[in-house]
Amino acid sequence: MQPEINIKTGQGDKEALRLPRAVQAVYLRPLRRTPTYGVPSCDLQLRSYSVPNLEFFCDFALRAAYYLGLPAFGPVPLPKITERWTVPKSHFIFKKSQENFERVTRRRLLQIRDGHPDTVQIWLAFLQKHAYYGIGMKANVWEYNKLDVGKELDADAKSMEELVEKKMAAHLGRDKIEGTVQKVQELLESERFRQRYN
Repeated sequence: MQPEINIKTGQGDKEALRLPRAVQAVYLRPLRRTPTYGVPSCDLQLRSYSVPNLEFFCDFALRAAYYLGLPAFGPVPLPKITERWTVPKSHFIFKKSQENFERVTRRRLLQIRDGHPDTVQIWLAFLQKHAYYGIGMKANVWEYNKLDVGKELDADAKSMEELVEKKMAAHLGRDKIEGTVQKVQELLESERFRQRYN
């Protein structure tokens, strides 16, 4: 007869082995970081038809946020979306025999506060790479800039104009206009052109 082991603590008889900390952490709630200012930087909405898949992926996303150093909040349950359809089973006189279908979409909201934009992008890319089946994701990301953003945009616009001018000249042949005009004049003044169109 084998000794009984408590899965959560890994404790049992003296001969029983204790589970490693990493395995014990799976049975506990995800760790969280406290935000400094509380400024939201990302809202991630998860959708699914299956509640266990949704809860599992919420837990995974919160653990990933903790290890990336992001203060995460949630999962906050959002109102479910219920869709219903009625479809006739047959046609003509058998229209009264109909079948009803219903689809319920469950949603959860995870919010990241005080996260650096690059770290938030890494977190979202990690979640997208390791996406769980049957889970849809939608993220709203906010980035904050300094007060002198207008001056930076004006400086960028000038450099972009120069770049676009170079590209347009190369693709549209603006640098070849002079040679083209001379060739057209030579063609119009040629003897062969005069004989044909006179």
